[in-house]
Amino acid sequence: MSAGLSAGRRRLAVIAAGGTGGHLFPAQALSEALAARGWRIVLATDERGASYAGAFPAEERIALSAATYKPGDPIGLIKAGLAIGRGVGQAMSAFRRLNPDIVVGFGGYPSVPSLLAAIAGGRRTMIHEQNAVMGRANRLLAPMVSEVACAFPTLQKASAKVAARAHVVGSPVRPEIRAIADGPYAPPTDIIRILITGGSQGARLLSETTPRAIASLPETLRARLSVQQQTRPESAEVARSVYQDAMVKAEIAPFFRDMASRLSDAHLVIGRSGSSTVCEIAAVGRPSILIPLKVALDDDQGQNARLLVDAGAARMLREDDLTVDSLADLIRSLIENPARLATMAQAAKSVARPDAADRLADLVEATARD
Repeated sequence: MSAGLSAGRRRLAVIAAGGTGGHLFPAQALSEALAARGWRIVLATDERGASYAGAFPAEERIALSAATYKPGDPIGLIKAGLAIGRGVGQAMSAFRRLNPDIVVGFGGYPSVPSLLAAIAGGRRTMIHEQNAVMGRANRLLAPMVSEVACAFPTLQKASAKVAARAHVVGSPVRPEIRAIADGPYAPPTDIIRILITGGSQGARLLSETTPRAIASLPETLRARLSVQQQTRPESAEVARSVYQDAMVKAEIAPFFRDMASRLSDAHLVIGRSGSSTVCEIAAVGRPSILIPLKVALDDDQGQNARLLVDAGAARMLREDDLTVDSLADLIRSLIENPARLATMAQAAKSVARPDAADRLADLVEATARD
């Protein structure tokens, strides 16, 4: 029991996350692990984060003012500072009412007001960095919080002092992903199932190039393919037309809600290399072709991909090298070699941390008790 808790009072964690699903999904996984241990959960987020939080196990959501800015934009910096200042005041007011035992941030500018308010109030705090490169918000907060957790063994852009005290716990994966993590990988025999994900940014390149690459494969291979592709709505009809002309069986949708079952069935995954994508591919143990988002700050997606590439579990194709021919050649070299796919799948499992949510929940509880 945390110091100062009265008997029978359930502990409360404020989870500060927002911006994208990459921040919200691991935050949700931690929240579900804590809720299973009897914790109460409050989510502090922004308007964008609320759109991803429909299933978030929080008894309350706090909407905080926050904003980001582009480097070199002094006016944007001033506006962001004012917005974050308002958010800090809102968080302080909420914390006086809620009296949380710990505030846990998952990076991104929406997490900043909550952490600053908690630090100013002398509360226990923690951040979790999902990427192999520490983001700007976490870089700001890391020297001031009680504990630092991270997903990857490398933590670039962090100071030596912060990196030395960081706990490598992995990135919490969604429960439905964790549920299939122990399943085996069966290499293709007749049908070859390819799952293509795009992520929330930069999906047009994948949406348009990947169908054409698959359509350029030999007819004998195309006849065996079953493709499931997430694509932006504006690119969906073009993708369907390309697959149809190539006589490739394909399912196209902007979003797959049953991603766990599709990932479980996939023989090969093609997609970006955000933290959640990389960690889920590792947890389930699937061979992959990773195409890092070129405009990602500090090449965090490229560094994330290294976890799987260096293990022999994935092939990385940079956007500057991505063409219909280069992608087609890479796809063909993999799907024509089932034994290689099986070896890559095993390598992915070797670097997985499917119990990351429980590891992080253990650290939360230990930090809250200190």
